[in-house]
Amino acid sequence: MNFIRMIAAATFATVVATGFCFAEPAALKELAPSGKLRVGIAVAPSPGAGNVAMDANGQPRGVGADMARELAKKLGVPVEWVQYPNSGVLTDALASGGSDVAFLPVDGERRKKVDFGPPHIVLQSTFLVPPGSAIQSLAEVDKPGLRVVGVENTATTRAAQASLKNVTMTNVKDAAQLESLLRSGQTDAIALSRESLIQIANQVPGARVLPGAFMSSFVAVAVPKGKPAALAYVSTFAEEAKASGMVRRSLDSVGMKESVVAPPGPLP
Repeated sequence: MNFIRMIAAATFATVVATGFCFAEPAALKELAPSGKLRVGIAVAPSPGAGNVAMDANGQPRGVGADMARELAKKLGVPVEWVQYPNSGVLTDALASGGSDVAFLPVDGERRKKVDFGPPHIVLQSTFLVPPGSAIQSLAEVDKPGLRVVGVENTATTRAAQASLKNVTMTNVKDAAQLESLLRSGQTDAIALSRESLIQIANQVPGARVLPGAFMSSFVAVAVPKGKPAALAYVSTFAEEAKASGMVRRSLDSVGMKESVVAPPGPLP
């Protein structure tokens, strides 16, 4: 356990008891240097484990949006939403200072670019097949000639391609394009988190989410590297959000009732 995680662990009991994170001046300066909390969001047609959707009023809806609003409230600053087409672009923007915080799927490539606090969602990724498909298992997706599509520069697509030995995936810029290809019959399988795929399947009668997973990981709060006070603060916040039931309520509110809240503690 590194020094920053030790700080977060030491303050966790106080946070749970009070239900409130007190913003140290250093944390506030690192998290909201502009006076606003600039929250990076990956926007998709429906909310998922690592992305949000926009409602009729143009406001983001999803677990990451709920957590960001609560974080900004505890900091005492307004939220500024910074939209990106996918979590890969969002990760690069966060790393370069384009936003102050984000809630992202975790993988090894991202750990090189940003610092993660404790996870709040257990993430599984799999494939969805279109109506009428004969494919029944993950293994059946890995057959020469099949058209498999994912979102470029994402943890899910990297893991999906690694799992496929006989198929080279085609990548698109965002989840909306995935759904369009599915509806138009231009793909044999699409790769996303199980939560996102369930949402798509609900909108495309006959589409099926395959059992099992080619990736099991987490979604966690992330900040740019070199911001130890910010990391300590959001780490404590994430633990409190799990312990208070906030993450569970947020998942349920967007129909992700089968999603699993991550256990207490830092990333493995």
